[in-house]
Amino acid sequence: MPSTAFMGVEAQRITVGQSTFDVRVKDNRAEALRLNSEWAPRLAAVEPRARAAIEKVSGCKVARVRGDQAMMVADLQCGAASVPLPPQAPLTCELDGAPRQLSGEVFVDLICG
Repeated sequence: MPSTAFMGVEAQRITVGQSTFDVRVKDNRAEALRLNSEWAPRLAAVEPRARAAIEKVSGCKVARVRGDQAMMVADLQCGAASVPLPPQAPLTCELDGAPRQLSGEVFVDLICG
């Protein structure tokens, strides 16, 4: 169930690695709800996958993520393209290598099929 701020926004389902999310985008914010169960998930383990899912769905760069391992809200940097993409069929993606940090930013590469 989405938070109040994202009620009525259609979700895009996306799987990144072992995590499946419903991602909703509204204005310059996005919400990722993790749908699957994972044994002892930690935010540090789930957050890079949620960040990758949000960036793939929104087409925007994630500026900041807050929340917990089940629900995360992200502030987006979309530039001129701040209109969310329409939802499509569920996406399945794998991380291509480990998340990398550079100058305080997290970068991930995805392979989506």
